[in-house]
Amino acid sequence: MLIQVVTGDLLDQPVDAVVNPWNRNTIPWWLLLPQGVSGGIKQRAGAQVFKELARHGRLALGQAVATGAGDLPFKAIIHVAGIDDLWTASDASVRASVSNAVQLACSLGLTSLAIPLIGAGSGRMPAKRSLEIILAELQSSDAPLSVIVVLYGRLAEAVYA
Repeated sequence: MLIQVVTGDLLDQPVDAVVNPWNRNTIPWWLLLPQGVSGGIKQRAGAQVFKELARHGRLALGQAVATGAGDLPFKAIIHVAGIDDLWTASDASVRASVSNAVQLACSLGLTSLAIPLIGAGSGRMPAKRSLEIILAELQSSDAPLSVIVVLYGRLAEAVYA
């Protein structure tokens, strides 16, 4: 597996799919004002992505599901349930989210993936800890993927502080 860490916008990466850290579909998408990655996806891809996501029902913590990419140039968006019902991420939820996203990407025949810092936004996990867990999980995988871990805004600043 080829792993890169970059600073930038997740939705501008030259990959087959991006990972969206999502809320387990506990609250209907139309009641939420998506922020962070989800907000960017809704703004640039359109609401259809979240309508499709809603059809998957409630996600288990760490579960990964794929949808189309709407108006974005990706083959898919992989949504992971990285935070629990109390909007908190744990080492286990981030690890499972990464592992399941990688497995799903491979099963879909994708060759490249961009991942944000899962759990470091709404999930209140320190950005450095999220990055450590993500990198450890990726490094333990022998999946034939090229993965870009994308640091953005205040989370990138927190990692490099």
